[in-house]
Amino acid sequence: MDVGAYDDELLAAIYDDDNPDGADHDYFRSVADEISAASITDLGCGTGILTVTLAGPGRIVAGIDPAAAMLARAESRPGGDCVEWRLGTSELIDREANDLIIMSGNVAMHILGEVWSSALRDIARGLKPGGRLVFESRNPLAEAWTKWNSSREVRNTAVGKLRETETVSEPDSNGIVTMTCSNDFIDAGRIVETTQRLQFRSFDTLVRDLTAAGLRVVNVWRSWDRTPFTGKASEPLMVIEAVKNPG
Repeated sequence: MDVGAYDDELLAAIYDDDNPDGADHDYFRSVADEISAASITDLGCGTGILTVTLAGPGRIVAGIDPAAAMLARAESRPGGDCVEWRLGTSELIDREANDLIIMSGNVAMHILGEVWSSALRDIARGLKPGGRLVFESRNPLAEAWTKWNSSREVRNTAVGKLRETETVSEPDSNGIVTMTCSNDFIDAGRIVETTQRLQFRSFDTLVRDLTAAGLRVVNVWRSWDRTPFTGKASEPLMVIEAVKNPG
């Protein structure tokens, strides 16, 4: 994961406005309730906007993220004292302790190459038998990256006026696109340049990788309202639910 793309106080300050609570968070919360999850880890929790809403009586919640600026916001938000925050990546997941592990906000796509395989092994070790992993990924057949190049008008943010310019490459042979963004924080007098990479994986690749880690796919949705995914290019989203194999 390209931590530098998020580990900046100005970028962390606008993250919640650009990634607000919505249907995706409702979905993750509903899964937690349906399986009566008593222990949850939010891997790549960011500013914790979703994480804190998972906490409650009789439930243990951990939030893990490699960006210190994001975790600082998570810790200070209302409800932050009900979550255990950890600075790092998947190796910090407690072993065989979780009923549910989630990766929201395209976190799975930020974990690249062999690191993805090791992260899935960490997740599998962190789940109780029958525990569930839930995450979303973009369907490469929809070619979402073709719509991501942009130059935006100046907009108002929590830290003042901002002008953004984003350039996105075509996928390489491994399905990785590179996004380069110039964030001109006009009122703050700073330009923050970021580069991040996202890996587009086919549905078959995801199933193969999950199976190799000891996880079995039980549901795949094309939308947050749980409409089944059928593999068409017109379905840009894949929401994956997988369980840890017993034994």
